[in-house]
Amino acid sequence: MAEGLSPSLPMRMDIIDGAYGINKTMSQMAAQNLRMVILTSPGERMMYPDFGVGIKSALFEPNTSSTTSTIRERIFSQVAKYLPYIKLADVNIYSTQESPNKVTISIRYYIPALNIVSDLTIPVTG
Repeated sequence: MAEGLSPSLPMRMDIIDGAYGINKTMSQMAAQNLRMVILTSPGERMMYPDFGVGIKSALFEPNTSSTTSTIRERIFSQVAKYLPYIKLADVNIYSTQESPNKVTISIRYYIPALNIVSDLTIPVTG
């Protein structure tokens, strides 16, 4: 039987792990959890109606510094609330006029208890 910390999402068959892939390190699990918080819309997760940044709904807002600031603040507050073991060092949100309904979120984060520092880039299209 395969051993690990959590199922790897999206679920997929894995030759080594068996029925589904498994996150085997805290780095993998933290990156997956961070991605889930950002890509989940509030109301989408059962029993946690406030969970999620709701980034996809923001893709159709005006491309202004105010919108970017709101998204950034939402990321910080959601991570503080639902992933308190992760500390965000930097969050950058990029978009272009050529692709108005696409943003790239670049995050530098760390896990103090394990002395892990990592980067995560999430492209989001509407």
